[in-house]
Amino acid sequence: MRILVFAGSLRKESVNKKLATVISGKLDVLGAEVDFADFREFDMPLYDGDIEAADGIPAGTQELASRITAADAIVIVSPEYNYGVPGPLKNAIDWLSRIRPYPTIGKICFLASAAPSMVGGARGLIALRPALSFMGLWLSGDSFSLAQANKAFNEDGGLNDSDLDKMLDGMLDRFVKVTGSAQTT
Repeated sequence: MRILVFAGSLRKESVNKKLATVISGKLDVLGAEVDFADFREFDMPLYDGDIEAADGIPAGTQELASRITAADAIVIVSPEYNYGVPGPLKNAIDWLSRIRPYPTIGKICFLASAAPSMVGGARGLIALRPALSFMGLWLSGDSFSLAQANKAFNEDGGLNDSDLDKMLDGMLDRFVKVTGSAQTT
């Protein structure tokens, strides 16, 4: 099974990119073929109906749609900006929603977040769910929020807290099993 993993963050040293890297490694161990993407690969202007009418869907959006289409499942590791969805990620969703059929239809999606706050970006994941669900993604009941993420990674890039690491392992194991089951039906 092929799983697209990306952090909805543009910042090079983003804790969400670090968490996406951890998740990618864990999915690889579970036998998934991981397509790890840097969100910068999907450059696109702010959604504007005039741009769409004049130029069509931007190349960055088309690339993201292609990678989603090629995947059996998606992992989005999203920052929380002001209790909500970060602008670049919301913009990508807005552009993707202009493609028919939606490239996301029927894909299973695991959401995660990392933030220096005490709730680890969980509020942003709550805000993200409606837009993704509307586009036909099957959202995992599990989601992972890494609180105090600025202190959560060890020198090797893994998680410091072994209990959180095991919790994430369990969530990803269930996600892979559900994705595998969906492929056989």
